[in-house]
Amino acid sequence: MDNAGGGPATLRGVSGARTRLRREILAMAVIGVLLLAALGAGAASLYREVYSPRAFVLNYLELLQDHRTAEALAVPGVAVDSAELEAVGLPATASEALLRPDALTSLTDATVTDESVDGDQARVTVSYIAGGYSGSTTFAIEHDPGEGLLPRWRFARSPLSVMKLTVMGSMRFAVNGFEVDKRQVSVDGADADPSAAVPLLVFSPGLYSVDVDTAISATPGVAVLADAPLAGIPVDVQAEPTEEFIGVVQTRVEDFLTSCAEQKVLQPTGCPFGYTVRNRIDGAPSWSIVEQPVVTVVPDGSGWRIPSAKAVAHIDVEIRSIFDGSVRTVEEDVPFRVDGQIAVLPDGTASILVGGGSGD
Repeated sequence: MDNAGGGPATLRGVSGARTRLRREILAMAVIGVLLLAALGAGAASLYREVYSPRAFVLNYLELLQDHRTAEALAVPGVAVDSAELEAVGLPATASEALLRPDALTSLTDATVTDESVDGDQARVTVSYIAGGYSGSTTFAIEHDPGEGLLPRWRFARSPLSVMKLTVMGSMRFAVNGFEVDKRQVSVDGADADPSAAVPLLVFSPGLYSVDVDTAISATPGVAVLADAPLAGIPVDVQAEPTEEFIGVVQTRVEDFLTSCAEQKVLQPTGCPFGYTVRNRIDGAPSWSIVEQPVVTVVPDGSGWRIPSAKAVAHIDVEIRSIFDGSVRTVEEDVPFRVDGQIAVLPDGTASILVGGGSGD
């Protein structure tokens, strides 16, 4: 019998179509939720890896790791001016000579160990290995008010530090192998005080090894870790005289004493030895140095000093008695002592002033 009036069979077809539609709508809704969740997760991951405070700090450390100092200085909040330095009690005249690739050492294994965000402020703590030494630094970060929809950050406190470096015994030194002359980085230029500290801006974090290796003086070096943003780092280096320098001073002193002995007088002018008689001399006396001093050199402020050392001269002179006119020959060893001051001149040469006097 035909179902000409569209009875139960037709109703069942309509009902099945509606069920399939509901299922398809539900499936599409589930897919939409999953897509939104995936987009949300992707956005969260993108924020964490690219736009978060931790990503901002890690990017700065990666630039230092690659020795890309110009780009690191361009990171918002890194560069400082004299007013900012003065505001935190640091020398406003700090030199930028070490803010270059040649003055950096290795920086590896940077890992964020702590991160806290409070509104527009954030603090990020990072551990790392700098020049073979482990360290940790906490950076203060803040929102950069620049234009744009994406979040931007800047250092609330510059990660640069100031190394207040005092090098005694040399106008030249090296930092991580990069050679520096005090007169090139001091505001006083050629008139720089050899004993004054030189303020130098450095990146933090970073390890900085300071050493001296010249013909006059040398030191095994001093290493310091710059691990605090916008902090002062005092570094004192005392160079020691080289064997070559001591040998030169020994030769100079011996030559000086030999020239003194060439003077045919009882008291050689400007010399540390002499001889006194109560009578008259009969002819010019003759001097010789029979025992040269063994010279050493020690640091003395911004220069060097020759500690007192014993020596012996010998005089040969004929003396005429005022009383009876008789003549006798005197041959006598005359002990004396030698000391001196050494100043290193701007051209790198040394000026040696020898002194001393009578002694055992």
